[in-house]
Amino acid sequence: MVENSPAPLPERAIYGFVLFLSSQFGLLLYLVWAFIPESWLNYIGLTYWPQKYWAVALPVYLLVTIVIGYVFLLGMNMLSTCPLNSVNTITDNYARNQQQKKQQEEAIPALRDVSISEVNRMFFLEAKELSTNN
Repeated sequence: MVENSPAPLPERAIYGFVLFLSSQFGLLLYLVWAFIPESWLNYIGLTYWPQKYWAVALPVYLLVTIVIGYVFLLGMNMLSTCPLNSVNTITDNYARNQQQKKQQEEAIPALRDVSISEVNRMFFLEAKELSTNN
């Protein structure tokens, strides 16, 4: 079997199960640290825990970081998008260099970009011809 195939392999199942167990164990540790009083933890010998402040601060910092990341991603996409009056929003180098293949009868046509002149001809010239014929 190919190593990069998406088929479920036993190794992937084992890694997934170990990841599931470790995440459940981490959640349990977090909940114990966040909700059990400090005196109880010290009584059973668990004295090397961070302050309870971090039980609230870490999730908040994580969520703020994710929100800032999404805002940054949105801003980068807005900066890299061409303005509406740019020619690049109509076509690109790949669309200009497409090969026109001869189409077979009753076959699905090949996938390709439609040029703006063809679009205008289909939408506007046919409508104009219909309105002049009436």
